Amino acid sequence: MAKEITPEQMQMIDEMVVKARKAAKVIETYDQATVDRLCQAVCAAVYPLKIWGNLSDEAVDETRLGDKVTKRNKRNKLKLILRECLRHPSVGVIETIPEKGLVKYAKPVGVIGVLVPTTNPCLTPAGQAIYAIKARDVIICSPHPRAAKVTAKCVNLMREALKREGADPDIIQVITEPSISVSQYLMTKCDLVMATGGRPMVKSAYSSGVPAYGSGAGNATVIVDETAGLKPEYIKEAAMNTRISKCSDFGSGCSCDGNLVVHESVYDDFVKALVEEGAYLASADEAEKIKLVMWDETGHRLPDTVAISPQALAEKAGFSIPADRKFIAVTGGGMEGIGKEHFFSSEKLTTLLTLFKYEGEFENALDMMRAIFEVGGKGHSCGLYSWSDDHINRLGLAAPVSRCMIRQPNNRGNSGSAWNGMPPTSSMGCGTWGGNIVSENITLKHYMNTTWVARPILMDMPSNEALFGEFYQPDMDVE
Repeated sequence: MAKEITPEQMQMIDEMVVKARKAAKVIETYDQATVDRLCQAVCAAVYPLKIWGNLSDEAVDETRLGDKVTKRNKRNKLKLILRECLRHPSVGVIETIPEKGLVKYAKPVGVIGVLVPTTNPCLTPAGQAIYAIKARDVIICSPHPRAAKVTAKCVNLMREALKREGADPDIIQVITEPSISVSQYLMTKCDLVMATGGRPMVKSAYSSGVPAYGSGAGNATVIVDETAGLKPEYIKEAAMNTRISKCSDFGSGCSCDGNLVVHESVYDDFVKALVEEGAYLASADEAEKIKLVMWDETGHRLPDTVAISPQALAEKAGFSIPADRKFIAVTGGGMEGIGKEHFFSSEKLTTLLTLFKYEGEFENALDMMRAIFEVGGKGHSCGLYSWSDDHINRLGLAAPVSRCMIRQPNNRGNSGSAWNGMPPTSSMGCGTWGGNIVSENITLKHYMNTTWVARPILMDMPSNEALFGEFYQPDMDVE
């Protein structure tokens, strides 16, 4: 239960909102060139590795979550977001459709409340600041209390960049003493809320009475079909993709591989390739020990083992693994190992993944995938390592998720990469499956209001015969 907000805290938020609305009045007058330059300036303030590296180290030290080495790679998402912003207009006319007589104009949404997750205390505010500035919005960031210092440091670097460009630094603000009640109050004062994080945070945003975009929980599941065995390099690539996705920031992301569903014909070779990539194959006894430190008896995820190294996870479970192992794999079996009572089929959020084996036809893999998503993660994402267009199409038709990554690391691909066409983001909508309003990546268009101007065109209406087909009746327009 959140503590009741104090009058002093309410005054603090009210004053920040006043500053934000003052800054909003100015930024909404900026032309496209000025907006684009500010996006570049803000991104350049945090992207350099010397700066982002320090932020990464401080984030891990403060939150005690994640990996200092691979967290550095997250800065590449900022370049992708900047690339996306520079390729699209956001001031004045943004689209013209002559054949429909339509012209679309971009308008700011105003003051955005940004709820920052503890797993991405710098990527989320930086990425959303770039998008917000592009759309001529202003943001107030509410960090997770466990990451307040590093989020504030990241935001202040961007504020300094705005100052150097002669812009109002209050285009980006941050709450320095965050709490649940302060975040809840902030949301009621904004024009839009961007909620990236756990289900309680997103639910709170949706209950604020203010329009909100939220993200859903993950349980990333990847199918490896028999075509992975067509060439030895395919197996190696599939295993490498798994390692990249699983190990990023010690598995803290909702897109990191959690479950692999592997065809029986390639299972043994794939497991060998995983070991070559750094997997430690846990015994049945070790798996039971891991289960006890990852979940309570009801299946509730225990926080002490979230986003930690595989060595630390093993140590907490009461055994040791070699220093060169990068993640732990447990065997889940077949369909019989999937269900809410089988905790290893749920979201992991650490350096652990579960191996499942499927037999026979591809439909059996799809059935296992659907069963896993009934445990959790519906709406978020899945992956497939396959060279069969038929299998890829069938996955697209069957998967109850918003994203399907083909032959690429889930954690890189879901939120956009330089090697796919997904819109770059740090917040992923999961549709009604995941309790969200959109089933797509939250990007520039979600930071803007749009005015549609419609001019008259020649009448566009087929005949009743053409519209109703065999249901047409000659007297349909006779009263």
